[in-house]
Amino acid sequence: MIPGPPADSPGANIYPRPDEAPQWLRTLIDAARAGTLTSTVTRQLGPAGRFAAARRRRQAAVLMALSGDPAATELPEDAGLLLTHRTPTMRAHAGQVAFPGGRIDAADVSAIDAALREAWEETGLDRHDVTPLAQLDRVAIRASGAPVHPVLAYRHRLGEVGVASPLENDDVFVAPLADLADPRQRLEVGLRGWSGPAFWVRDYLVWGFTGALIDGLLRAGGWERPWDAETVLDLRAALDRSRNNEAPGGGAMWDAH
Repeated sequence: MIPGPPADSPGANIYPRPDEAPQWLRTLIDAARAGTLTSTVTRQLGPAGRFAAARRRRQAAVLMALSGDPAATELPEDAGLLLTHRTPTMRAHAGQVAFPGGRIDAADVSAIDAALREAWEETGLDRHDVTPLAQLDRVAIRASGAPVHPVLAYRHRLGEVGVASPLENDDVFVAPLADLADPRQRLEVGLRGWSGPAFWVRDYLVWGFTGALIDGLLRAGGWERPWDAETVLDLRAALDRSRNNEAPGGGAMWDAH
């Protein structure tokens, strides 16, 4: 747990600046602009038309914060993605690995503002250490139909991050993109007629909404390596092997973000 983070700056640094991204992120940014990244994720989660009317007012945003050598032209060895592990005692998303994020509040100027605020509340990430790159088209949480706005960003300054809100998260870490792209760390999981991409990271199982976003990010960035997507492993068995401490079964597990 990190000590109390410095005060946030609501409404600051909320406009995308893709031209300030390092060269190794340009292919990903082009895919985000063209909608290719979102369409890849939507194929896993369902079309935007699935948004439940009752949920449209409960929109959320997540921050996909990448880091890595700013001088690199190809994927650098230190490239990583900021992730959190949700505290297992939470009412929703308990035990799941997720991007920092949460509900867009009335006071938030935009989805980018909300994603940066949530990241600060959960991890202590200073929004001024981040360059927003793109706000993706909204995608739907599988079970609820709730709309989520993924925000792509680059951490141009690696300030301290950690568990800033123990009630929400009990672990905050940077997952190396090389590990996420490693075919040995990738798997397809399924349950009740659904299947989707998943990843092993630090003995956590990353799946559901977060898994679909990471899968789309690797494809869109040109970093995906051939892996076995045909063999579908039982989600419950995979969770039993993990350190997620999330209870399989039950409706809440399908709200993975």
